[in-house]
Amino acid sequence: MNLKMTVSEATARCESASVGISAIEPLASGGVRLVCMSSDGADLIRSKCKSKLINGEVTRERHRPTRSHW
Repeated sequence: MNLKMTVSEATARCESASVGISAIEPLASGGVRLVCMSSDGADLIRSKCKSKLINGEVTRERHRPTRSHW
């Protein structure tokens, strides 16, 4: 899910709700992309952060190199 908050805010929300984080990354277009460890955890965060959800397309940062190193 994509949220209008910082990485530290999203991490704190997950910790306070005892929801495990599988992946979290800042978005180039602002906000964060959050992947929870379970679908139940994702549903809980989605309901708690309903006003912070980003709908529609977002721009993500490139993590992998464009060419292989070998």
